Amino acid sequence: MPLSEHEQKLLEQLEKQLHEDDPKFANSMGSDPGRSWSTRHVVIGVLCALAGVFLLLVGVTLQNIFVGVLGFVVMGGGVYFATMRSSSPGAKGSKSGAGKSGKQRSSFMSSLEERWDERRRGES
Repeated sequence: MPLSEHEQKLLEQLEKQLHEDDPKFANSMGSDPGRSWSTRHVVIGVLCALAGVFLLLVGVTLQNIFVGVLGFVVMGGGVYFATMRSSSPGAKGSKSGAGKSGKQRSSFMSSLEERWDERRRGES
């Protein structure tokens, strides 16, 4: 069941608040809106991984350990590069909200509590 627009806005506010309060935890959860997948990284990474597989097979065929290890390293580097997430231009200013007062934070929480109470009253 999809979320309503109101619920989506609330969820976005909660995510933003989490990023402001505890950015380390938010980043560990992997839902940072300032980070996105880069098509360029994926394409280059896949090409490097394929080149690494090719070098690995050449190394095995020629029975040359150095070429095989080099192919494995290139393949691993390509996979790593493909799975890297690049930061968007707007991500640098994400700490600007860190200086918000506790008053705004408490009003945000009180409004959420009020909405929750209204929903609970509507269910009974």
